[in-house]
Amino acid sequence: MSKKITSVPSATQVEAELKRVRYNRRYRSVMKSTVYTLITVAAIAVLVATLWLPVLQIYGSSMTPTLQNGEIVFSVKTSQLEQGDIVAFYYNNKILVKRAIAGPGDWVNIDPDGTVYVNGAMLDEPYITEKSFGDTDIELPYQVPDGRTFVMGDHRSTSVDSRNTAVGCVAEDQIVGKIVFRVWPLEQFGPLK
Repeated sequence: MSKKITSVPSATQVEAELKRVRYNRRYRSVMKSTVYTLITVAAIAVLVATLWLPVLQIYGSSMTPTLQNGEIVFSVKTSQLEQGDIVAFYYNNKILVKRAIAGPGDWVNIDPDGTVYVNGAMLDEPYITEKSFGDTDIELPYQVPDGRTFVMGDHRSTSVDSRNTAVGCVAEDQIVGKIVFRVWPLEQFGPLK
């Protein structure tokens, strides 16, 4: 029979093993804490993006040249809109993006050449490149109903907007938010006007 020889570890080896065990415990603790923190931050980011700062991707050409197909923008949840603000709103299970032209009680008139008047004053619209009467089937001059906003796309010849009864004026409860910032493409990163 052979005897099994066991050696007693030295004090240095015991100390090294204790350091290794403590390090592993600290590592697991720090890793758990880091994962919990990342999950919390991600949940807060999703909540903020959903409730206060919806992120939207632009589809179509109704807002060219201001917004192009494929661009990504931030919007701010608000129902307080001013003339010229770019607004996102729900329409038939989609989100449309247009520009606020007139508010509740305002009178809107559009000349056959596409010049827009609000309350008798011609709008200064530096954001459009061409005027167009477009797909208009409302009776002009038109008074915006209470609690609604008259919106139009910047690409007037292709945009279907409040000039057409299919879309009409936008109610406050349809509004997703006011678009304030472009994040993609990076070369155009910045605030929108």
